[in-house]
Amino acid sequence: MNQQEQADMEKRQRIKDKAFRTIFVRFQKEGIHKYPAAATDPALATGDEYDVSFLATPHRHIFHFEVTIEVFHNDRDIEFIQFKRWLENQYSQGILALDYKSCEMISDDLYEVIATRYPNRNIKIKVSEDDENGATISYNRTQPYRNLAI
Repeated sequence: MNQQEQADMEKRQRIKDKAFRTIFVRFQKEGIHKYPAAATDPALATGDEYDVSFLATPHRHIFHFEVTIEVFHNDRDIEFIQFKRWLENQYSQGILALDYKSCEMISDDLYEVIATRYPNRNIKIKVSEDDENGATISYNRTQPYRNLAI
Protein backbone atom coordinates (compact mmCIF):
# COMPACT_ATOMS: atom_id res chain seq x y z
CA MET A 1 0.00 0.00 0.00
CA ASN A 2 1.47 3.37 -0.99
CA GLN A 3 1.44 6.51 1.21
CA GLN A 4 -1.62 8.01 -0.49
CA GLU A 5 -3.66 4.83 -0.08
CA GLN A 6 -2.58 4.62 3.57
CA ALA A 7 -3.54 8.27 4.15
CA ASP A 8 -6.91 7.74 2.47
CA MET A 9 -7.59 4.66 4.59
CA GLU A 10 -6.69 6.52 7.79
CA LYS A 11 -8.93 9.42 6.79
CA ARG A 12 -11.87 7.08 6.17
CA GLN A 13 -11.27 5.52 9.59
CA ARG A 14 -11.24 8.94 11.29
CA ILE A 15 -14.48 9.86 9.53
CA LYS A 16 -16.11 6.59 10.64
CA ASP A 17 -14.87 7.07 14.21
CA LYS A 18 -16.36 10.58 14.39
CA ALA A 19 -19.58 9.88 12.46
CA PHE A 20 -22.85 11.19 13.88
CA ARG A 21 -24.95 8.09 14.53
CA THR A 22 -28.71 7.82 15.00
CA ILE A 23 -31.40 5.19 14.97
CA PHE A 24 -35.05 5.73 14.19
CA VAL A 25 -38.31 3.96 14.91
CA ARG A 26 -41.80 4.45 13.53
CA PHE A 27 -45.10 3.64 15.16
CA GLN A 28 -48.77 4.64 15.04
CA LYS A 29 -51.36 5.54 17.63
CA GLU A 30 -55.07 6.06 17.17
CA GLY A 31 -56.26 9.23 18.82
CA ILE A 32 -59.09 11.69 19.14
CA HIS A 33 -58.34 15.37 19.32
CA LYS A 34 -59.82 18.74 18.57
CA TYR A 35 -58.75 22.34 18.12
CA PRO A 36 -61.27 24.38 20.14
CA ALA A 37 -60.11 27.74 18.78
CA ALA A 38 -61.01 26.68 15.24
CA ALA A 39 -64.69 27.37 15.99
CA THR A 40 -64.19 31.01 16.97
CA ASP A 41 -60.93 32.30 15.49
CA PRO A 42 -61.84 34.34 12.39
CA ALA A 43 -58.60 33.23 10.71
CA LEU A 44 -59.83 29.62 10.98
CA ALA A 45 -63.63 29.90 10.91
CA THR A 46 -63.57 31.82 7.64
CA GLY A 47 -66.89 30.66 6.20
CA ASP A 48 -65.31 30.01 2.81
CA GLU A 49 -63.32 27.23 1.17
CA TYR A 50 -60.53 27.70 3.74
CA ASP A 51 -62.85 27.25 6.72
CA VAL A 52 -61.56 24.70 9.21
CA SER A 53 -64.05 25.31 12.01
CA PHE A 54 -64.88 21.58 11.89
CA LEU A 55 -61.56 20.98 13.69
CA ALA A 56 -63.22 22.24 16.89
CA THR A 57 -65.25 19.01 17.00
CA PRO A 58 -63.48 15.93 18.39
CA HIS A 59 -62.26 13.85 15.45
CA ARG A 60 -60.19 10.72 14.96
CA HIS A 61 -56.75 10.38 13.45
CA ILE A 62 -54.10 7.76 13.19
CA PHE A 63 -51.09 9.65 14.51
CA HIS A 64 -47.84 8.54 12.89
CA PHE A 65 -44.61 8.94 14.81
CA GLU A 66 -41.00 8.78 13.69
CA VAL A 67 -38.45 9.20 16.45
CA THR A 68 -34.74 9.56 15.66
CA ILE A 69 -32.28 9.44 18.54
CA GLU A 70 -28.53 9.80 18.72
CA VAL A 71 -26.49 6.70 19.52
CA PHE A 72 -22.83 6.61 20.42
CA HIS A 73 -21.67 3.33 18.93
CA ASN A 74 -22.73 0.75 16.36
CA ASP A 75 -23.47 -2.20 18.62
CA ARG A 76 -27.04 -1.52 19.72
CA ASP A 77 -26.42 1.42 22.04
CA ILE A 78 -30.22 1.59 22.00
CA GLU A 79 -31.83 -1.54 20.60
CA PHE A 80 -34.46 -0.14 18.27
CA ILE A 81 -37.13 -2.83 18.69
CA GLN A 82 -37.00 -2.36 22.45
CA PHE A 83 -37.02 1.42 21.99
CA LYS A 84 -40.08 1.21 19.73
CA ARG A 85 -41.96 -1.02 22.18
CA TRP A 86 -41.10 1.32 25.04
CA LEU A 87 -42.36 4.33 23.07
CA GLU A 88 -45.62 2.59 22.18
CA ASN A 89 -46.11 1.74 25.85
CA GLN A 90 -45.89 5.41 26.78
CA TYR A 91 -49.33 5.79 25.22
CA SER A 92 -50.87 2.41 26.03
CA GLN A 93 -50.09 2.78 29.73
CA GLY A 94 -51.54 6.28 29.86
CA ILE A 95 -48.19 7.98 30.58
CA LEU A 96 -48.67 10.24 27.56
CA ALA A 97 -52.02 11.35 26.18
CA LEU A 98 -52.88 12.82 22.81
CA ASP A 99 -55.80 14.79 24.26
CA TYR A 100 -56.56 17.91 22.26
CA LYS A 101 -52.95 18.66 21.41
CA SER A 102 -51.32 19.76 18.21
CA CYS A 103 -48.64 17.60 16.61
CA GLU A 104 -46.03 20.01 17.98
CA MET A 105 -47.40 19.68 21.52
CA ILE A 106 -47.46 15.89 21.22
CA SER A 107 -43.83 16.00 20.07
CA ASP A 108 -42.75 18.15 23.02
CA ASP A 109 -44.47 15.83 25.50
CA LEU A 110 -42.83 12.78 23.93
CA TYR A 111 -39.43 14.51 23.94
CA GLU A 112 -39.66 15.09 27.71
CA VAL A 113 -40.24 11.38 28.35
CA ILE A 114 -37.47 10.25 25.97
CA ALA A 115 -34.93 12.79 27.25
CA THR A 116 -35.59 11.72 30.84
CA ARG A 117 -34.74 8.10 30.01
CA TYR A 118 -32.01 8.89 27.44
CA PRO A 119 -30.42 12.20 28.50
CA ASN A 120 -27.92 14.26 26.54
CA ARG A 121 -28.82 12.98 23.09
CA ASN A 122 -29.98 14.75 19.98
CA ILE A 123 -33.54 13.72 19.22
CA LYS A 124 -35.81 14.41 16.25
CA ILE A 125 -39.53 13.68 16.41
CA LYS A 126 -42.01 13.69 13.55
CA VAL A 127 -45.72 13.50 14.36
CA SER A 128 -48.34 13.49 11.64
CA GLU A 129 -52.08 13.08 11.36
CA ASP A 130 -52.94 10.14 9.11
CA ASP A 131 -49.40 10.24 7.68
CA GLU A 132 -50.45 13.32 5.75
CA ASN A 133 -49.84 16.57 7.65
CA GLY A 134 -47.67 17.04 10.68
CA ALA A 135 -44.67 18.54 12.37
CA THR A 136 -40.98 17.76 12.77
CA ILE A 137 -39.01 19.09 15.72
CA SER A 138 -35.28 18.61 16.24
CA TYR A 139 -34.16 18.75 19.85
CA ASN A 140 -30.42 19.40 19.54
CA ARG A 141 -27.95 19.58 22.39
CA THR A 142 -25.90 22.08 20.43
CA GLN A 143 -26.93 24.34 17.60
CA PRO A 144 -23.78 25.84 16.10
CA TYR A 145 -25.55 26.53 12.81
CA ARG A 146 -27.73 29.11 14.55
CA ASN A 147 -24.66 31.34 14.89
CA LEU A 148 -24.20 31.54 11.13
CA ALA A 149 -25.60 34.46 9.17
CA ILE A 150 -26.58 33.67 5.62
